[in-house]
Amino acid sequence: MIKVGSAVLAPGGELSAASVRRLCSQVSELVSNRVQIVIVSSGAVASGFRALGLDAPPKTIRLKQAAAAIGQQRLMARYAAGLEKSRISVAQVLLTAEDFEQRSRFLNARHTLETLLERGIVPIINENDSVSFDEIKLGDNDRLSALAAAMLRADLLVMLSSAPGVLGADARNENTNVIPSFDRVEDARRHVRADKSAVGTGGMTTKLDAAAVVTRVGIPAIIAPGSLVRAVPRILAGELIGTFFQPQSGSTDGRRRWIGLAAKAKGRVVIDAGAAKALCSRGASLLPSGITSVEGAFEQGEVVEVRDDAGKPLAKGLSAYSSAEIERIRGKKASEIVKVLGYSHCDEVIHRDDLLLAEKGAG
Repeated sequence: MIKVGSAVLAPGGELSAASVRRLCSQVSELVSNRVQIVIVSSGAVASGFRALGLDAPPKTIRLKQAAAAIGQQRLMARYAAGLEKSRISVAQVLLTAEDFEQRSRFLNARHTLETLLERGIVPIINENDSVSFDEIKLGDNDRLSALAAAMLRADLLVMLSSAPGVLGADARNENTNVIPSFDRVEDARRHVRADKSAVGTGGMTTKLDAAAVVTRVGIPAIIAPGSLVRAVPRILAGELIGTFFQPQSGSTDGRRRWIGLAAKAKGRVVIDAGAAKALCSRGASLLPSGITSVEGAFEQGEVVEVRDDAGKPLAKGLSAYSSAEIERIRGKKASEIVKVLGYSHCDEVIHRDDLLLAEKGAG
């Protein structure tokens, strides 16, 4: 999975033909070596806003949507032309948060992408900015690339950036001060500022957020300089470029991967210290006895967030009970559920098979 941002593709707001050619050349080389490639590409808004008579990227939602509608087809045309000589076809795939939140849409999107890859097509993913309010207001393609990588169980996420990687405390010479690797994404956060490029929606912080998502489900991530010639082939050949993030150990099945990546939890349960230790240290299920409070309204089977009594996020999971039911049985033993409710779905409020822990060491 390759993610490339607006700062790399469209510096100054103009789509750079040289940048597109550089990326297409790398894709051609990789495909010729039978590497399956998915591109998550920014650049639609940056490619289209000048056609609206604007001199700078728009700030309003309506103008961003209009710019995206203009720029997306221009962006795809450049990719198609850049890969045509290598007889590589591309496919446009526009996604929104709902494609990840709803299990059926998640599976449909994954099957479409897998079919394209099986047929030798290079999918080019972008947010559906022309119709999606939330994605433009809140989103960035760093997060989208992480969700897509986890959806497809990618072997690696490479985020091509205007920065060469995560820089150390003395960043005056950025070419020699790149920190080569981190075992935990949280350790990298103290080295970055919450900034962004003039034409992009993200920055190093959003790239670290994306790295946290994929490493949590066992996928390594790299932040590398997008201006470097043959950056991705060189990375796959073992060259130390950019900053590498070690994946957390252990595999995660598709169901729990989806649970953990659902963009919006429908509610929250707060648990005591004993339950938190059981979940995080012993891999236990969440029983009603450990729940101290319930926040939000949700139904049985919906994704909820689990937090400790200090407010630290611990996990996400599928609740076996509604919020109203949990409010009645919280603090009770599993054997008391039938007495309180008159029935029992199961002993666990969230079974361990329906739960994905948050990033280790986060918070």
